[in-house]
Amino acid sequence: MSFVLVFDHPEDWPVDTPGVEVVSARAYLTDPSWAQVRGVTVFNLCRSYAYQSLGYYVTLLAEARGHRPRPGVGAMQDLRARSVGGLVSDSLYQRIQRVMAPLKSDEFTLSVYFGEALSPRYASLARSLFNQFEAPLLRARFRRSRDEWQLRGLTAIPISEVPTDHREFVLEQARLHFAGRRLPSTRRRAVRGHLAILLDPEDPLAPSNELGLKRFEAACHRAGLATERITKDDFGRVAEFDALFIRATTAVDHFTFRMARRAERAGLAVIDDPKSIVRAANKVYLHELLDHHRIRTPRTMTVHRGNRDAVAEALGLPCVLKQPDSAFSKGVCKASTPEELEALLSQLLEGSDLVLAQEYLPTDFDWRVGVLGGAALYACRYFMAGGHWQIVEHGSGGRTRYGRVECVAVEDAPPSVVRAAVRAARHIGRGLYGVDVKVVRGRAHVIEVNDNPNLDGGYEDRVLGAALWDRLAEHFVRSIEALRSGGSRP
Repeated sequence: MSFVLVFDHPEDWPVDTPGVEVVSARAYLTDPSWAQVRGVTVFNLCRSYAYQSLGYYVTLLAEARGHRPRPGVGAMQDLRARSVGGLVSDSLYQRIQRVMAPLKSDEFTLSVYFGEALSPRYASLARSLFNQFEAPLLRARFRRSRDEWQLRGLTAIPISEVPTDHREFVLEQARLHFAGRRLPSTRRRAVRGHLAILLDPEDPLAPSNELGLKRFEAACHRAGLATERITKDDFGRVAEFDALFIRATTAVDHFTFRMARRAERAGLAVIDDPKSIVRAANKVYLHELLDHHRIRTPRTMTVHRGNRDAVAEALGLPCVLKQPDSAFSKGVCKASTPEELEALLSQLLEGSDLVLAQEYLPTDFDWRVGVLGGAALYACRYFMAGGHWQIVEHGSGGRTRYGRVECVAVEDAPPSVVRAAVRAARHIGRGLYGVDVKVVRGRAHVIEVNDNPNLDGGYEDRVLGAALWDRLAEHFVRSIEALRSGGSRP
């Protein structure tokens, strides 16, 4: 069992929904067996969330029991607030203005059923309201004043008060909401957890190809994990899962970071977790961290407007310049002449007060060591793109060229490379990382640690095959079980 619907009167729910148990609020609160259940999401559909009402205690006890209540305690308090206007986030406010602008009347009421609206015109607004306020059945009241739309009221809708002509839509949205959460097999087996895979359909540099995603999903099936692919529009549903695997390019000022924070706060096992994104995403931070722990890197300088004239003398030319949040070789450039250095520094310092400069260490390839849970998982040689100094060349018109990838057994990679990679990754966290290492004159130099490394079918798994994906799936299982038992992530 993974999902529980709690009503004042269970007979209000007229259908049998696969994978969902319906229970009365009183039974959920008083039957001691519910306190022993683990790994469930509780949808609180009680008539009221008023202080010390049955609905109030359903959410309160669900959270105390380690269940995942919808709405959660914080969202329930928001729904009970006398004035909800101040709770509206900037992004929700902008969406309200955009969606409501064509309306002729000055008042409007929107019903939101499991994050959906009857009219497709209001679909994005419905999802935004559900993402922020979490109530399965929600009624939002809006009013226009001086050409500005404001959210004036929010109430949870008891199922008994859903209009008759809306009921079929509500039941269909519930069915769709809970669909796809079971293992893709007709065989009866225990589900050890539900894992969400976060994707960005618009990401041109997604860190996993379709073959890799399918192989990972198959490994999760073998491990007893049910999987579902989600996007940023599923922000409000994150807390329904046991684990989140982010397979979209991450950044701090990005939906991936917000999703990671939401998941971690809800008690999910997360890769990439928020701390890892922060630590690995900023190259200035990463340099200071590696330097503090005496991990060998290329000679590096943090550049600002006051010391920019010292770069050439300190590092020589050519040198490499990196904007702090660069990824996939974007925002990384090579300065070969004093004039080029001056122009590139001026450009990069326009967008950031600090820029990283490193000595240029030419090699035919970079080592990439994948590290999972503090241990090496795979090793690859990433060769430079033909005629280019990086493994990825970003050409005009969005054209991208990659160098070839040669996967080797971890035990066949230079031990100094593996040691340096594992040591560097352990200072970032205990998740999944790709550590780039150059070997120059027999010495391993850590170039950077990537929190969101490529895991593509046919490349990083070429040596281990299915075993690579099995180890990743089992890592999630162990993390889920550790969190359920009150421990920390492995």
